[in-house]
Amino acid sequence: MDITEKKFKKLSIQVSLTGLSFCCFDTLNNTVSSFKDIPFGNFDKNLKIEDLFANAFEKYSELNEKYDEVLVIHSNNLSTFVPTPLFDENYLGSYLQYNTKVFETDFFAFDEISNYEINAVYIPYVNMNNFFIDKFGSFDYKHANSILVTKLLDASKNIDTKKMMVHFNSTHFEIVVIQNQKLLLFNSFEYQTPEDFIYYILFTAEQLNLNPENFPLELIGDITTESPFFKIAYKYIRNVSLIDVEDLRWNNYFSEAENRNHFILFNS
Repeated sequence: MDITEKKFKKLSIQVSLTGLSFCCFDTLNNTVSSFKDIPFGNFDKNLKIEDLFANAFEKYSELNEKYDEVLVIHSNNLSTFVPTPLFDENYLGSYLQYNTKVFETDFFAFDEISNYEINAVYIPYVNMNNFFIDKFGSFDYKHANSILVTKLLDASKNIDTKKMMVHFNSTHFEIVVIQNQKLLLFNSFEYQTPEDFIYYILFTAEQLNLNPENFPLELIGDITTESPFFKIAYKYIRNVSLIDVEDLRWNNYFSEAENRNHFILFNS
């Protein structure tokens, strides 16, 4: 691209079956210039997801501007991590078959996380990618968990304590256990109640010999200290807290809660 044509703008769009969110980055100053969260809510069941995306593009002019880079982030629980020595891109579906139902017609993708010698294997939403091809022509895409795990590994440098992090989505949550830039465990669980949540937390802790009196638990995503999920965690685990997002807030003017809720998007 000719330097005179550069916009110094990047668009990141995080997509799921329950909604989409996007933010615009000023790449000269490395700041978030605008951000929108668009939950689909109780939409008309006759509408295709592409129609809901089209409605968002009609409503928000930022989505139709010109950008140097466009990144689409797929957010679902159809992913896993594979160490590079065990990874073969010819067998992507086989890595996923143990934790999700896969079909011969599924399209598989992977993100290489070379710094940590792991690969994220996942099923992207092909119909969503096709929609964005029509809109942007070309773009990059990643899985949300690739960004999440990379950022958490980065932040764990020289910290020898085993730490458990939980990232909340509306229908599922991810458990990530890290120790000094090593990924010890990653798993995704569907949940409905606080009791579901604490069961999986304590079960995972037991598997890794983590003592609830000692290990730190940090919560990320759409959660506050008033949430019943936080309160039940606080009841059973001594060291529970919301993740510190002060460093992330240096590049935007959004609230602490918004930075925690959109941790992946703002780190993209």
